[in-house]
Amino acid sequence: MARRLFPRSIRARLTTIATLLAAVVLIGTSALTLATVPDNLQGVVHARVELAVRRVAGEARTGRLPGVLRTTPRVQVLGVVAGSGKVLASSSSFPIGTRITTFRPRRLETVETREMELPRHPGEPPADHLVTAVAVRTPTGTATVYGASSLDDVGQALRWIHLLVFLGTPFVLLVVAGVTWAAVRSALRPVERIRAELAEITGRDLSRRVPVPDTGDEIADLAATTNHTLHRLERSAETQRRFVADASHELRSPVSALRAQLEMATTYPDETDWPATGARALAAAERLTGIIDELLMLAKLDAGALTQRRVVDVCGLVEEQVRRRVGREIPIYLHLCERAPVLGSPLQLDRLLTNLLDNADRHTATRIDVDVVVKGERVYVMVTDDGDGIAPQDRELVFERFTRLEDARAKEKGGSGLGLPLSREIATAHGGTLTIADHSPGAKFVADLPLHRS
Repeated sequence: MARRLFPRSIRARLTTIATLLAAVVLIGTSALTLATVPDNLQGVVHARVELAVRRVAGEARTGRLPGVLRTTPRVQVLGVVAGSGKVLASSSSFPIGTRITTFRPRRLETVETREMELPRHPGEPPADHLVTAVAVRTPTGTATVYGASSLDDVGQALRWIHLLVFLGTPFVLLVVAGVTWAAVRSALRPVERIRAELAEITGRDLSRRVPVPDTGDEIADLAATTNHTLHRLERSAETQRRFVADASHELRSPVSALRAQLEMATTYPDETDWPATGARALAAAERLTGIIDELLMLAKLDAGALTQRRVVDVCGLVEEQVRRRVGREIPIYLHLCERAPVLGSPLQLDRLLTNLLDNADRHTATRIDVDVVVKGERVYVMVTDDGDGIAPQDRELVFERFTRLEDARAKEKGGSGLGLPLSREIATAHGGTLTIADHSPGAKFVADLPLHRS
């Protein structure tokens, strides 16, 4: 129900909120003004008249009254009337013969106030005045001192206040609503352009970007972040398309070779060397299994799947790898191997070492050197070969999936271009890195992993 009553549009919502807040403030201010200002205005007039009356009363007590009392622009009427009704002293505007003398204080030396209608000048129509009177003792007896001030200024001020309150408040609310509507509309205009551009971007064309306003505010940050996200989506989509194409190609080659061998064998069964054919088929199947295993592990790493982790001694894994490769044509020399505990997946870390050693075995000339070093809080695994090496400009290229350099394509037998990318993904998933360091001759791969301290 609240959603139905509240506008759905952000522009209308903010305009409504701003108008309601302005209305609360203006209504509260207006109520406070109407409650206090009239009394304050009359209080100012009363203070002025009382001051003038007390001044004249002091003169009356000493019997030094002038014949004509001096008035001020704010106190127009002054007069001193004896108990018998005789005017002892007065200003030129004192209303003789009016009912002002009927207003008499009930006690001596007590100032009393009343609103009365008095003429400003003889012959003029009466107007509202604030009359103040005080009874005092004079040398000739008791007398009453009168003072009066017109309330025209107070009435005019109150009329202006009422006009501002009852006409100005709605006008100000309309102005607030209009300004808020225009300001929010202007602020949201870049958002509308971003929305329109995003609505036209499809999965087939991720090269388009949303406009970035030059305001430097949060909307500009939103547009920049959106463009950065679109860039990453474009790269991800391109990588996925290339990955699918390369995977299809890499899987098609061993499948085609296996199929050709089997078709040839079944076509000429009497002339087929079945043990050799089976061995070749098994080798092709093993290559397919390796590619599929690497693809599955890459998919799990891309998806951020959590694996069961425990403390693994990297040095022990390296020693096990070296023992499994004893007797091969290319010797492996393990130099430094300190105890290097790492919190991780034994299967993935073993795969990382397997890929690095297989890569070195395919490219080395005479030997492979392995070092495991602990420095500070890091564990460094270094695998070095003495082959042709990798040019500096290609050292990041080899970590892209299904990427094989031209020299490697001509020499290697069975590489899929997934081993090094998978090794880097494993190192990254364990909070480390995999890079290629400067070395001559050959290449030196350095895996940097965080040391685990119990």
